[in-house]
Amino acid sequence: MAFNIVLVEPEIPQNTGNIARTCACTGARLHLVEPMGFRATERNLRRAGCDYWDDVDIVKWPCVEAFLEAHGSDELHLFTGHTQRRFTDVAYGDESYLLFGRESRGLDSALLERFADRCVRIPMRADERSLNLANSVAIAVYEAARQHGFAGLA
Repeated sequence: MAFNIVLVEPEIPQNTGNIARTCACTGARLHLVEPMGFRATERNLRRAGCDYWDDVDIVKWPCVEAFLEAHGSDELHLFTGHTQRRFTDVAYGDESYLLFGRESRGLDSALLERFADRCVRIPMRADERSLNLANSVAIAVYEAARQHGFAGLA
């Protein structure tokens, strides 16, 4: 089981640090798609609370199109509030890519339209804007892991 967490243009280093820790604890690979709202140096992420940096397989991408050129035909799941399909209503394969957008505005609408059949949402109250990015990633990766019987996790 090697799930892939993809952060498209993350803006807040503390969220990325928390997500890296979740990736270390679950064995998920972390993909960071630029441009980012901070410099993804080990020092910056350690300051954000990530002392697991060495335990995370991190892949950096210069832009979303470079990522999609390499993985656009792979199993993608785009997390957004702009769909009705719940994240628990899909099956996650062993090599799934779970995509999350910027903290301030999520994934671009063009990307959501391009992969409309791969969009999922985490249910929440209708009058709230969004969940914290790090929390959303944790919810998603643990659902994927649950579907695989938490393989490789104690």
